[in-house]
Amino acid sequence: MQDLKSKVRTIMDFPKPGIQFRDITTLLADPEGLKGTIDALADRYQNTEIDAVAGIEARGFTIGAALAYRLNTGFLMIRKPGKLPGETIGIDYELEYGSDRVEIHVDSVAKNSRILMIDDLLATGGTMEAACRLIEKAGGNVVECAFVIDLPDLGGNQKLSRYPVFSLINFEGE
Repeated sequence: MQDLKSKVRTIMDFPKPGIQFRDITTLLADPEGLKGTIDALADRYQNTEIDAVAGIEARGFTIGAALAYRLNTGFLMIRKPGKLPGETIGIDYELEYGSDRVEIHVDSVAKNSRILMIDDLLATGGTMEAACRLIEKAGGNVVECAFVIDLPDLGGNQKLSRYPVFSLINFEGE
């Protein structure tokens, strides 16, 4: 995983001063980095009963769709409000400064289906926690929350303590 970690670019002071932004676009743009990421995740879940992979807009779509393909399962899109056509259900959640919402189609989650949640980065965990509650509201069960990158100093694992959490790369104390 050290090789994958070296392919993640750090952008200082983005989106505001003092933040070290971990930019996964460089990892995804690198053929070996993309393949290594999807292969590592597929290896972890290949023998796990999963009915679908759910990815959170937008980077979670890239990783999640490729992973669903490798696992021979479906892919579910969790999006911001107003982005999905047709009838949706949603969950509102609180951010550090304000609130947000995630939505999914009402008919996309089969009752009692086993859903693997995926996103690029775990920071505070608020968006993933809301996405998990949304899957449960829709009738599914969360198998695990998977991330390419975890920033453990920001406490996302604690926010997601109801669910198993896995990440490929940690940027602890960096």
